Amino acid sequence: ASLADSTGDFVLSKLKVGVYYLEVRFLAYESQIFSDLSLQRGEVRELGQLKLQPSLALLEAVNIEGRQSQQYQKVDRQVFDAGQYQNAQGGTATDVLRNLPSIAVDGQGEISVRGATGFIIMLNGKPIQGDPVSILNQFPANAIEDIELLTSPSAQYDPDGKAGIINIKTKRGATNGFYLLLNGLWGLPSIEPYDNEAQARRLGGDLTMNYRQDKWDVSLGLDYRRNDVSGRRVGYVNTYLEEVLTEFPSFGERSFDRFQYSGRLAFNYSPKPQDQWGLSVFAGKRTQFRTADILYNHQQRTHIPEASFQGAMAYWEFYEQSGAVFRAAERLDSITFYNENLRVRRGDFLIGSLDYERTFGDQSSLQLAILYERTLLGGPTDNTSLAWPELIDTLQTQFNTNDNPLDGIRLQANYQRKVGATEWLAGYQYRYLSHPGDFLYQDRDLLNDRWITNPAFTNRIELRRQIHSLYTQFNGQKAKLSYQVGLRLEYMDRTLGLARPDTLYELRLINPFPSINLQYDLGHDWQLRGGYSRRIERTTTFKMTPFPEREHSETLEQGDAELLPEFIDLAELGINKRWKDNNVYASLYYRRVKNVINRVNTVYNDSILNRIYTNAGLGQAYGLEFGATIYPTKWWKIYAGANAYRYRIAGDLFGVVINTANTIYSLNANMDFDILASLRLQVGFNYLSERVTAQGLDSRFYNPYLNLRKSFSEGKISLALQWQNIDMGLLQSNEQRITTWQRDFYTTTNYIYEVDILMLSLSFRLNQPGKQIRFTKSEFGDKEW
Repeated sequence: ASLADSTGDFVLSKLKVGVYYLEVRFLAYESQIFSDLSLQRGEVRELGQLKLQPSLALLEAVNIEGRQSQQYQKVDRQVFDAGQYQNAQGGTATDVLRNLPSIAVDGQGEISVRGATGFIIMLNGKPIQGDPVSILNQFPANAIEDIELLTSPSAQYDPDGKAGIINIKTKRGATNGFYLLLNGLWGLPSIEPYDNEAQARRLGGDLTMNYRQDKWDVSLGLDYRRNDVSGRRVGYVNTYLEEVLTEFPSFGERSFDRFQYSGRLAFNYSPKPQDQWGLSVFAGKRTQFRTADILYNHQQRTHIPEASFQGAMAYWEFYEQSGAVFRAAERLDSITFYNENLRVRRGDFLIGSLDYERTFGDQSSLQLAILYERTLLGGPTDNTSLAWPELIDTLQTQFNTNDNPLDGIRLQANYQRKVGATEWLAGYQYRYLSHPGDFLYQDRDLLNDRWITNPAFTNRIELRRQIHSLYTQFNGQKAKLSYQVGLRLEYMDRTLGLARPDTLYELRLINPFPSINLQYDLGHDWQLRGGYSRRIERTTTFKMTPFPEREHSETLEQGDAELLPEFIDLAELGINKRWKDNNVYASLYYRRVKNVINRVNTVYNDSILNRIYTNAGLGQAYGLEFGATIYPTKWWKIYAGANAYRYRIAGDLFGVVINTANTIYSLNANMDFDILASLRLQVGFNYLSERVTAQGLDSRFYNPYLNLRKSFSEGKISLALQWQNIDMGLLQSNEQRITTWQRDFYTTTNYIYEVDILMLSLSFRLNQPGKQIRFTKSEFGDKEW
């Protein structure tokens, strides 16, 4: 007897000379019988392609009804069905993620898992070291089958990411043939005015094609997306230097125009059942225009030291409520000006990968892979201050730009085999990154009408990083206990060269990364899970640039060339219960971060704050995560996820001891109503509470939404109306305030982005894809984007 493999091939070997009777059968198909098959010594008999006919009697007698599991647990991960989140249809992977229990998205688009912003993205199990926000905002939600959260990843995966790993699994099927998926998205005109110079435009479309036949599997993906965001910014900053209080409240536009288009092509070829080849290419362009046209009222006055902080808070509350001018002290100077600030961020990229997998006779396997990436990053910032209110006289003009080409290589080899009842994995990985950067900053000499290079902000850097990794891991199951135990050893060599002054910063580290994951079946559909993983969060080139970059009229940003990576210990204990179609789980977790990196503010001069990335000390989080999928009736589903944790930062910021803590929580919930067999309504709510930072506090942030979806032609066509960021003038949706302070400054900024956004999406699907579509994704450049 012999079983056919995934391609339908089977082999009967070590047969003696003689006459044979052969029966080929498969469940729900009529058997095919061959008789009088004679076999001579040394003869190889090819039967060719065999076709089985469906068993009509069996098919007519079977009728299976049930719901696909939309949320479940594995020994090292949580799995969520992406199709259940209608608010993501026509959007991106970020729109899917914002619904998951442990994930929160704030007003700046920053994604956090259990409160931590560092995590790694994988695509169909292939690790990608890129900035999560950039990667997830590129990938169409309609092409996603499942989202897997690995909150305590095993040693076989990269140790990067203090929050773990998010694995995106693409749509999949089981048969040969042609698959087509088309999606279109159109945004209706804005309802809420923000006095922006241009109206926001939102439209996009994506196409995925897959053709699989015998040994070949070819996939093509095209995507275009324009996703503008209207909004405004209301802020207040003060500084206190030499007994002078400088204040500059501000108000104006803060909007984004975002364009991106890309193409992906993947070939998979299996010349023999034991050999698999894969070739993938990914190329595209992306551009973001951030407009911050702000009106500033800059004024100086004498002020007692004790009033710098408390007085500033009182002043801000008074100013925001009435717009009145504060005159409690002697005024020294005052000026009102209009600042036009446009920051352009561009990225053109080309990525290629080649993969090979060999399966041996003992069912062991070897995988080899190489990836190369070329990315061009950069973009100018124009900053001009005009006299108010005429807007004729130019007070100041600056122009700065940077050119950051990036080259990255990844080489990887993995081996896998059975050792008794245990699966053994081992592998080696090499990563290389070269990322130079030229930064030019110019001031306009208005008297002589010429540009002058400013040496304080003009420089050149070059980052090089090499990483060698070895790992071994054992996976198995004994009775009711499933386990994964592994160890990864890594050597990193990092150099950062600075042109002025000519300086070379070096860092070499050897670190072990152990991991263990356990799952025990308690019976009666109860499962107990536990895990531990040690991880690392590396710094990007941007956070290591040791000279300031001008962002706004009152803001500089600067990195630290000697910034240390964060080292993280993750531990968790969870329990899961299933009954019928329902599922409930809860997890206790602990996260300890050594060398925690924070962006902190310092006073650059009386009217400019410098935002600097620095190692702030030790961060710790204790949390509880909860998730549930409940079906009260056949037509009503409730999905709820919540996460609450206590976070504390203890350390030193530029000689000032910090020890701050608070309790943070988030809630993601929705309800589905099957109004008709082809008509579904979904209402939902995403909420993130206020949270402490090293120097201040970020306010709460929330967004309600509603989606109505109608399907046609047996689900091949669907039309959806999406109502995002529901507000109706009654709430404060899509709005977030960020506040920081120290003895010599106080700053608070309220970012107010567009609400009551209406979108229409249309989807068309033909057949199902033959397997997971494995497109190459960015390995290095996305992290710097």
